[in-house]
Amino acid sequence: MSEPLRLGLLSTAKINDRLVAGAAAAGGAVRVVAVASRDGARAEAYAGAHGIPRAHASYEALLADEEVDAVYVSLPNGLHHEWSTAALRAGKHVLCEKPYSRRPADVTEAFALAADARLVLMEAFMYRHHPQTRRVRQLVDDGAVGRVRLIRTAFSFPLRDPADIRAQPELDGGALMDVGCYCVSGARLLAGEPERVLAEAVRGPTGIDEAFHGTLRFPGDVVAQFDCSFALPLRQELEVIGEDGVLHVAAPWRTDWGGDVTLRRDGAVERIEIPAADAYGLQLVNLADAAAGRAAPLLDRADALGQARALEALFRSAETARAVAIEG
Repeated sequence: MSEPLRLGLLSTAKINDRLVAGAAAAGGAVRVVAVASRDGARAEAYAGAHGIPRAHASYEALLADEEVDAVYVSLPNGLHHEWSTAALRAGKHVLCEKPYSRRPADVTEAFALAADARLVLMEAFMYRHHPQTRRVRQLVDDGAVGRVRLIRTAFSFPLRDPADIRAQPELDGGALMDVGCYCVSGARLLAGEPERVLAEAVRGPTGIDEAFHGTLRFPGDVVAQFDCSFALPLRQELEVIGEDGVLHVAAPWRTDWGGDVTLRRDGAVERIEIPAADAYGLQLVNLADAAAGRAAPLLDRADALGQARALEALFRSAETARAVAIEG
């Protein structure tokens, strides 16, 4: 068995807990060896609580750590590009928490840097690695619902703390960046790249989009509609509606919440069996395999660029109250 990929955590964000658990489920492919915080005591406490060998009192110190092969960037959205590129320049592979950026130019710059350095840069949409997502795409591609005409997606939860980083506009907070990005990613996975979008944002007290509603028009007359919110109850959903049937996924993004995948057609309802899996663990296995040259990253430059172009267009549509075409 090859040596595990040695991973450092750039921050002590809560999302790290899922990744640390995923590393334990990754069959020895990845070992979390370091964590960094701008508060040295916080880094030490996090390392002690999670059995991580080394703690660094600055992000720069972690990037200088020669015993770290790859970095997981779980900082606020507005810091993703700065610290992902810093990690690449330090010779580290990068797994950056979603979304990488709302700016296509950031994606272009970062992936060019990664390619020049022969490093892996991957956007951390963990749901993409789950067998449920692969099965859903296979069913759609195989014509289970016939010609696809409509895709409906949703993701929401109540965010009540205005001091939360997700409520800070200067850190690229907001519902679209935090949860709506899953809805956009899922629609793109099933329908390709959108040609134009139309969007509405509902502003919250701090100025971020507390709720966001969007329509995306894809080639072949496929339309996707989504809503995301920090003001609605905890919910998620994906529905693919074709001329011959309806595929419904109760937990498309956070698969650990549980829920059925059902296919309705010809007056009957079929429950689709999905094997249990740890999406975070599978994501780390793919990162390790890509870093070792054993496999291509599941989420590559083209996917990250398509995502950023869609997000940029949605924000522009909401700001201008006009439909926005997406240039490929």
